[in-house]
Amino acid sequence: MDQGTGSIQLIITTVIIMVAFYFILIRPQSKKQKEEENMRNNLEIGDEIITIGGIVGRVVSINDDTESMVIETGADRTKIRLKKWALSFVVTEKKASDKKDTKDKKDKKEDKKK
Repeated sequence: MDQGTGSIQLIITTVIIMVAFYFILIRPQSKKQKEEENMRNNLEIGDEIITIGGIVGRVVSINDDTESMVIETGADRTKIRLKKWALSFVVTEKKASDKKDTKDKKDKKEDKKK
């Protein structure tokens, strides 16, 4: 009976460790990958981006067939063609819903002042 209790404890401990690894390592990583994929899929022309290599530019065109984009950098408007996976961060996003939300908030603040 003592040996059966030991093996049950071993199984329970192993399951607890696997669950902990899932919540500490696997789940956050998959969540981050989904967010990055969503960011790349929602990329629009005119967005200001930063690449993995640190290049800052504005998106000029997007080609979904080849999973690439063309960006302009610098004052001389140098154009660079990049793969979407090289995108690290979108600095500005031009979305009508975001502009509408900020406008609604400003209107509410003005109404409170009156």
